[in-house]
Amino acid sequence: MTNIKDIRIEEYNYPLPDERIAKHPLTERDKCKLLVRDSNGNISEHIFSEISDLLPANSMLIYNNTRVINARLRFRKGDGGALIEIFCLEPVEPRDYAVSFASTAQCSWLCFVGNSKRWKQGSLSLDVNVNDTVISLNATRINKEGNASVVMFSWDNNDVTFAQIIEAAGEIPIPPYLNRSTEESDSSDYQTVYSHIDGSVAAPTAGLHFTDDVLNAISKRGIPRRELTLHVGAGTFQPVKSENIGEHEMHSEFIAVPRSLIEELASTERDVVAVGTTSVRTLESLYHIGCLLYQGLPANELPQWYPYSDSHPHLPVKESLNAILRHLDETGEDRLIASTRVIIAPGYKYQIVKGIITNFHQPQSTLLLLVSAFVDGDWKAMYDFALEKDFRFLSYGDASLLL
Repeated sequence: MTNIKDIRIEEYNYPLPDERIAKHPLTERDKCKLLVRDSNGNISEHIFSEISDLLPANSMLIYNNTRVINARLRFRKGDGGALIEIFCLEPVEPRDYAVSFASTAQCSWLCFVGNSKRWKQGSLSLDVNVNDTVISLNATRINKEGNASVVMFSWDNNDVTFAQIIEAAGEIPIPPYLNRSTEESDSSDYQTVYSHIDGSVAAPTAGLHFTDDVLNAISKRGIPRRELTLHVGAGTFQPVKSENIGEHEMHSEFIAVPRSLIEELASTERDVVAVGTTSVRTLESLYHIGCLLYQGLPANELPQWYPYSDSHPHLPVKESLNAILRHLDETGEDRLIASTRVIIAPGYKYQIVKGIITNFHQPQSTLLLLVSAFVDGDWKAMYDFALEKDFRFLSYGDASLLL
């Protein structure tokens, strides 16, 4: 078998005309098309609202409850000077997302800075109206970290949180491949109906198709619904620029999984169906983090290539999850908090996830590699079917259910 690191990304290319990229979602979220690939590889077309009847009766649905923040802030130098765009990626100080959003004087974030050459020194300021009170928000660049910068934000009202400021001043950062500006409708369109934990700069888009009616229908079938958190970073749009995936560096993303869900996963006989690649990455990372803990190794961040390492113990799933539970006992925490850089590519053996609900991904992307790994390399038949049947692609496009 080809070494996973030697996989050539050009083998995961396909023609995607711009007109097949959905620029906006359908008015009714759950009326999009749904491609179903069953466990025998048979492909069929459905409507997403039918998904409650298409899920296996013994399944458990797990989705990502992250909420997209208004991460894009626009400052101007002086009066009518150069436009400087600051794109918040992840908190630096305080490091914890919730604590950073609750900050009432200052906080620092890792950010992309647009028009960076025009901002060489000094602070930028922006007047922000929060609940009819004008707040002066200042931004100071502390240092550079690769292509990003650490930016200190400070403001002059201790009764106002950073969460309130970016909600009032920022914009939803829609994906760059939509090739359009953010519109007012994106504020609701680009959030799942179950989002409530602030932190993402991109939506877990497979979840955009769910409505309250669909969720209720799933519950009526007796299929449990559970939540976890992965805050999607801008790296999710990072293309694979190297010929071989072994030279591609995966981005790090924050994950949080409640102890109660880990306990349930360790004991359930149900088949786990993950909503979106973010839920997939979180659940599969859980298994490998447990293996790291079992080995007595640091588990605060899952390395990109650990699942393929010769030193991996390949524990039974229950034993790995129990290692996490013992760790939580020792630390007194009620949830696992970590980061993951895992790359899932053909040759990867899925440990927890038995079904995936996902959209149609960009050519030559790590997300397409993840899907290919799940369907034993048979991704092209699905994508050919979707192209032939006029499915809509990418974030606001149609969905698939892979079993």
